[in-house]
Amino acid sequence: MSLTLIICLAGGIAVAALVGGVTMLFRSSADNVAEDRLGMLTGKGNARKRAEKEATVISKPLDDVPNAIEEMVSRFTDLSLLLEQANVAMPPSQFVMISGGLLAVGTIIPVIAGLPFWSAPLIGLTLGSLPLMLVVMKRRGRKNKFAKQLPEALELISRALRAGHSLGSGFHLVSTEMVDPIACEFGRCYEEQNLGIPMEEALDSLANRVPNLDLRFFATAVILQRQTGGDLAEILDKIGNLVRERFKIWGQIQALTGEGRLSGIVLLALPPVLFVVMLKLNYEYTMTLFEDPMGKQMLVGAIISQLVGALVIRKIVNIKV
Repeated sequence: MSLTLIICLAGGIAVAALVGGVTMLFRSSADNVAEDRLGMLTGKGNARKRAEKEATVISKPLDDVPNAIEEMVSRFTDLSLLLEQANVAMPPSQFVMISGGLLAVGTIIPVIAGLPFWSAPLIGLTLGSLPLMLVVMKRRGRKNKFAKQLPEALELISRALRAGHSLGSGFHLVSTEMVDPIACEFGRCYEEQNLGIPMEEALDSLANRVPNLDLRFFATAVILQRQTGGDLAEILDKIGNLVRERFKIWGQIQALTGEGRLSGIVLLALPPVLFVVMLKLNYEYTMTLFEDPMGKQMLVGAIISQLVGALVIRKIVNIKV
């Protein structure tokens, strides 16, 4: 099989994956929002089931592809939970198709442009992993913002309980008086209770959607209080004070380890920067690392050393509170 045919086939697959992902995006956004919301909260998915039953014979083979992709991905990782934690309204199959399309496009472009062969997988992997990196970054930012909002939310619920309101009313107060992401999550928990889901299940679902240890403490405290009794308002005040003290200690640690983190960034960025400079100043001399057998071994050793150094530096400066 010729190189031109391989490029054409890969390009066709990439375009098909991108078009399929974008098409699924528009199809999912055109669904009835209220029915999908109700199906998601109740866990039954009645609206989605009815839509699948009413699908035509032509669309059924197309619908089997996303299901097969989701089933295959679920064997390795819970991608749907990751997307839910990042608040990304996208099916896992669509996410995989877009990532695969970017991977194929990134692999084809260097070949068409006449770049070195080793750059094709490097650029392809970079583009293919870009959606995952964006989702992880959004998940981390959402998680950090939720953690900063949690003490204020706990105090708000505590004041609502002291004023004679129920716990569900406190959740509703958080959803209306505060901003996302904590308003969205507590509002969803409040809606689940209105639909008849027990408080224990709603809190457990909230703790699974938001991977926060303090939130897990809150959920456990509420469940135990409902079973054994006690002053829930006082418990929430203590949890809120504990979270605030933890943030205070974390800020002090960040200030003390700032020099180490900056040194690590400089040390890790220095070899790649020098490589790019040498590649610009003396291309033939730098290409020895890719052409000479000893140069290849040196390059592999340098990359491994960089990775080990990055892990060691991260272990030193990353102190959990």
